[in-house]
Amino acid sequence: MDLNDTPEQAAYREHVRGWLEQNKQHAPDGHGRGDEEAAVEAHRSWQRRLAEAGFVGVTWPAEHGGQGRGPLEQVVVNQEIARAGVPGILDTIGVGMLGPTLIAHGSDEQKQRYLGPMLHADEVWCQLFSEPAAGSDLAGIQARATRETGGGWRLSGQKVWTTNAQFAAFGLLLARTDPDVPKHRGLTMFVVPMDAEGVTIRPLRQISGEPEFNEVFFDDVLLEPGSEVGAVDGGWGVALTTLMFERLTIGAGSEGLGYSGDRFAKAIAADEVAAADPEVRQRLGALSTELLALRFTGYRLLTALSRGQIPGPEAGLGKVTAVNAAIEAGDLIADVVGPEALAGGEWSYLISFLPGLKSAGGTEEILRSTVGERVLGLPPEPRLDKGIPFSELRAKERQEVGA
Repeated sequence: MDLNDTPEQAAYREHVRGWLEQNKQHAPDGHGRGDEEAAVEAHRSWQRRLAEAGFVGVTWPAEHGGQGRGPLEQVVVNQEIARAGVPGILDTIGVGMLGPTLIAHGSDEQKQRYLGPMLHADEVWCQLFSEPAAGSDLAGIQARATRETGGGWRLSGQKVWTTNAQFAAFGLLLARTDPDVPKHRGLTMFVVPMDAEGVTIRPLRQISGEPEFNEVFFDDVLLEPGSEVGAVDGGWGVALTTLMFERLTIGAGSEGLGYSGDRFAKAIAADEVAAADPEVRQRLGALSTELLALRFTGYRLLTALSRGQIPGPEAGLGKVTAVNAAIEAGDLIADVVGPEALAGGEWSYLISFLPGLKSAGGTEEILRSTVGERVLGLPPEPRLDKGIPFSELRAKERQEVGA
């Protein structure tokens, strides 16, 4: 494998680097803590500037506002943004996960209406999947959408752990539309306006002090005809597309997220005593090895993508590796720096933020089970709900609770 840029990629890299050098003074400062509204608007403006330069939706088809380039060019953009020390886009969830889902499954009208504003951050999106009783077992969701006269839908239920809901214009929501079939079959994906009557958003403040997640309630929310994405009752397949892009984004993008062995080594090297300590060096070496292995696994994924192949469930291990290694790095830095590491700044945020990321894109237990069954061919976990209508499962659960 030749990891050097081709002449065309080298020229593209120089173009991206030159633009960033000329425009990085317009990038928002810091992580965006403090005045959230002002921080969001600054980041929105930065994404718009990146989009106008052609650095957002790099792999999206040109007919949908993207650049029609390959995944390697997207990596070049990510690397140069990290090199310049500026933030990436505001709406990673929309552009990286939900936009590709709309491109794959949405109607022509939906693509025309939503993709352009998404690229330019005029309209930010959120992912409305998890519920209080359905996270790892996503197919167990209870949010319900029923057909109305005229072809619209009435939506009721609750979602939780929803990133960016507090300033999102739209959400992609998975709801149950047929409870009388097995749980994976009776689901439908919908586009939901977040300012619709009956939508209530409540922030969930994390240990970092920031409300990055939200719980969202839907009380008889009316959705227009044509709000469904993909086939009615075919939402599970649509959701798998989103989850694939989510795991790929978190795993293959670990360095773009700032999870780099070099970065962590620099923080530890500032303390000469700690830097010479054998245990510190061993811990740093172990996590750096994991991140280096992940980098080359990412190259393998990119090779598959460049050949037109779709990464399989093994991509979930990239997410597991990236998050666990970064958590270990945060713990190591806290051990070296001491309580000051939690007093504020980049390490305080990283240490407090990362535990929540363990659940994003599926918990580690679920991802490992999926890889074991679908990649390694291990015997599947026992499933007592297979082939049973969801309504009967719910009735059985109520009987057990009553007993």
